[in-house]
Amino acid sequence: MNAEWLTGRLCAGHGVASGKSNESPYPDGTIRMQSPVFKALGLDLSGCYFGTLNINFAPLEVSLANPDHLFEKLHWTELHPPETFSFWRVEIKASEADVVNGWVYYPHPETKERHWQPPTTLELLAPQLSGVEPGCTISLRDQRRRIKLVDTTRLRARLLEFLKFRVLASQQTFFEVDTLAKRQQWLAAMFPEALQLSEQDLDRVWAQARSLYTES
Repeated sequence: MNAEWLTGRLCAGHGVASGKSNESPYPDGTIRMQSPVFKALGLDLSGCYFGTLNINFAPLEVSLANPDHLFEKLHWTELHPPETFSFWRVEIKASEADVVNGWVYYPHPETKERHWQPPTTLELLAPQLSGVEPGCTISLRDQRRRIKLVDTTRLRARLLEFLKFRVLASQQTFFEVDTLAKRQQWLAAMFPEALQLSEQDLDRVWAQARSLYTES
């Protein structure tokens, strides 16, 4: 059974990946500059346009796992500290146009100094598509189902409610041994859906549970 298509809307980006922004310190565009570095590591982007398609899925947020390529702490310019990048191979469809192969391009936000994307937005690399403009719909599909759209507001609320009686019963002992690894291990057994939340979201829910359900 084929994976489902995930559909969002094309939105304007920062103009840095393509070099179109007059304020960008990279007039050639970051993708053109980074491509030789990626190729040397085994990822050939020569069939892709030197710019990104920015797809917004708001209000849903994007959950990514198990990339095809992970390049850590790449030094690709003197103007920015080393960055970490992940890539997922996907199929891309714009309206009724033919399906093309492309990539999810994910510069890890924790290694970026500027030009971050919101968690509702993905950047795609693809051959140049005709007839696309901001506001049009773009769909992507990952046959390995590693890319999901998550209603994080609802999921955080459900997790908080799930924690309520466990914290009320245990009080501070619930939080005594609370590393990220142990938290994820516990959730994998008790509420695996919550593993779609980011580490920051989990921290927020745990802090809320401690504040709301433990005695001061």
